[in-house]
Amino acid sequence: MSLPPSPPDAGVRPDDAEAHEPTAHHGPARRGWMLLISLVATAALVGVAFLLPVPFVKLAPGPTFDVIGDDDGVPVIQITDTETFPVSGTLDMTTVLESGGPRGGLTFLDAIASWIDPSDAIVPQELLFPDDITGDEVRQRQAILFSTSESNAIAAAMGHLGLPVTTRVVVEAVYSDTPAFGQLEASDEIIAVDGAAVESPSDVVDAVRSVPAGTSLEFTVKRAPADEAQDGDPAAEPLEQTVTVVSEDNPESPGTPYIGISVSTLYGADFPIDFTLEDVGGPSAGLIFATGIVDKLTPGGLTAGRHVAGTGTITPEGQVGPIGGIRQKLAGAREAGASLFVMPAVHCGEALGHIPDGLTVAPVETLDEAISAIEAFTAGGAVPSCPVDAT
Repeated sequence: MSLPPSPPDAGVRPDDAEAHEPTAHHGPARRGWMLLISLVATAALVGVAFLLPVPFVKLAPGPTFDVIGDDDGVPVIQITDTETFPVSGTLDMTTVLESGGPRGGLTFLDAIASWIDPSDAIVPQELLFPDDITGDEVRQRQAILFSTSESNAIAAAMGHLGLPVTTRVVVEAVYSDTPAFGQLEASDEIIAVDGAAVESPSDVVDAVRSVPAGTSLEFTVKRAPADEAQDGDPAAEPLEQTVTVVSEDNPESPGTPYIGISVSTLYGADFPIDFTLEDVGGPSAGLIFATGIVDKLTPGGLTAGRHVAGTGTITPEGQVGPIGGIRQKLAGAREAGASLFVMPAVHCGEALGHIPDGLTVAPVETLDEAISAIEAFTAGGAVPSCPVDAT
């Protein structure tokens, strides 16, 4: 059933006209308010977007540390029980501040600001870190690399000076949720496995893999006493003890027994050499640490009162290797007042066009070359330089 259409003016009385007139004026006002609310909401969303983390890592010049000087009143390199010599000047290790990545904290706004600053760099996270790595794992890895650089620096310096080098096979890291977790500890010196003497990291690997998963393995280790370790006493005598670990099948490599540790060789001298820096990671201090050791163990003062800085990984044999963030380290060195910067020769192309005014750069491939370059610079002689067409 349908109803007949209403007349066009049905329900509207002539005396209602005046009451409805203001309605025509409410439309634009309401639209204005809606537009304002939309703009505010959009601005808020944009603001939130600017504060959201982004999948990039920011590299910026970090602090420098004088390795022949003190940090918080404590020598950065402590050498005892042997003759050392006075030093002068400054020998800086340079660092890079990383923001973002697995550790988070980098926002879109931060990234925009860093793109504008020529001394900063923004790189995709996947170029530096695996997808599944956590911030804690990054810190652990950086600490391991730093410890390795200290060890290699001692070996390289002793080699340069013609002094004996001692070696120890140690647990570098123990990974959580593995058979060794809670049994072995980082820095344990491994003396033997099932009674067989350990002389290299490969001896430990072979011992674990030569028997089926599920085998009980007895590790003879030297470990610093817990109370002494907590007090940070470097002179505490490690205690020898036996630790039992039951191997398992490696979930990442089925059919291969594993216990969940990494093992490395630590190098030492016939006298104590200790490094006191904390909360610094990565391998790039090796060259400058080795140079600082040489300076303290030789008469004359290598830097001769000048301000020298540098960077570079080092092998136990004294070979200098590449690092990350060379442009940021160049900027940081000059900001700290350095006039000479020693760096791996492999970075000449990357440094081209980014060397600050007043900073002389000496590319080197070995510790011996680095020592010679510093000696030449302080004597007023020529130092090696990067090729003009370095790429």
